[in-house]
Amino acid sequence: MSTVTATTPPRASALAMSIRQNRGFYGALLLLAALYLVYNLIHPRGFSTNVFIANTNESVALAFVAMAQAMTVIVGGLDLSVGAVMTLTSCIASELVRGEPWQIALGCIVSVAAGAGFGLINGLVIVYGRLQPIIATLATGAVAIGLALLIRPQPGGEVDLDLNWAVTNSIKDLAETYHLFDDGEAAWLQPVAWVPVPLLILVVITAAVWIPFQRTVTGRTLYAIGSSEGAAYMSGLPINRAKLWAFTLAGLFAGCAGLYLAIQTGSGNADIPQAGAYTLNSIAAVVLGGISLLGGVGTVIGALVGALILRTISFYFRILSIDPLLQPLVEGVVLLAAVSLGAIRTLRVKNRLELFR
Repeated sequence: MSTVTATTPPRASALAMSIRQNRGFYGALLLLAALYLVYNLIHPRGFSTNVFIANTNESVALAFVAMAQAMTVIVGGLDLSVGAVMTLTSCIASELVRGEPWQIALGCIVSVAAGAGFGLINGLVIVYGRLQPIIATLATGAVAIGLALLIRPQPGGEVDLDLNWAVTNSIKDLAETYHLFDDGEAAWLQPVAWVPVPLLILVVITAAVWIPFQRTVTGRTLYAIGSSEGAAYMSGLPINRAKLWAFTLAGLFAGCAGLYLAIQTGSGNADIPQAGAYTLNSIAAVVLGGISLLGGVGTVIGALVGALILRTISFYFRILSIDPLLQPLVEGVVLLAAVSLGAIRTLRVKNRLELFR
């Protein structure tokens, strides 16, 4: 007698495996959706384009810094200079991003390139100086802040006002500012006219930088290093090259954060407390986004989601009129709860080898 064995469809099996392996990321995504839905329900002007644009504007800089931090955490390191590099590139942008269109474009390129260059220096110091990332970046972060203070001993500078308006509003405002269409050709833009430009910037840069990179041998090597650097070395993977790329891209993302911050505020400021706050929040965002601080697990997109969760929590403070003195306490409790959820499964494990699956 023959028996029929039920089999799981390959696509369903792959989806289940993806969810199981990335439960931290999917959990963060659900948490973000729930938090933002409730926020809009209790907001007096919730579910409006203006609120959405304002929220994305407040989130972009932290999102980029969190993505920068994620690059180094995946390889098992930690970058304490991301906030300082963001501050440095913001000061550079406040000097260069103005004038003729070609001067503005060149200023943007130089600002982001400065961040990437600083990240490359971090990588060279760590790889060839054989220093621990946390120590090396603590030192280089101080250098970045020193350079920022040399450029901007006092807050100031002037970023192009048209760029400030276009980049911090909707796609419709961007198109109208730079006359990208005539009145008779605006129909095709209507379905996406409400989309905030800050959100578009995040999506485009993530799609252009991270998604192609993670599919390369160097991108996959990041995970191998974070999981077991010794095994990666014995496998002949390009460890040094991968680390250099990780810290260079971290600098690039931090440079994008600084450039956007300068455009958003219209000036530059070598604010040391702000740099430290962004660095610490980037680590929190990485954890919230399902990235293991031990390395080898998570994605840059997860860090982006974690940053949005942190910002959404801060939005509640304004709506609920929470005392500023209590805000760090609330943030700490929420973060501790989120991190603890990831450790629950260790209490249910009978065989410790299951922790590595």
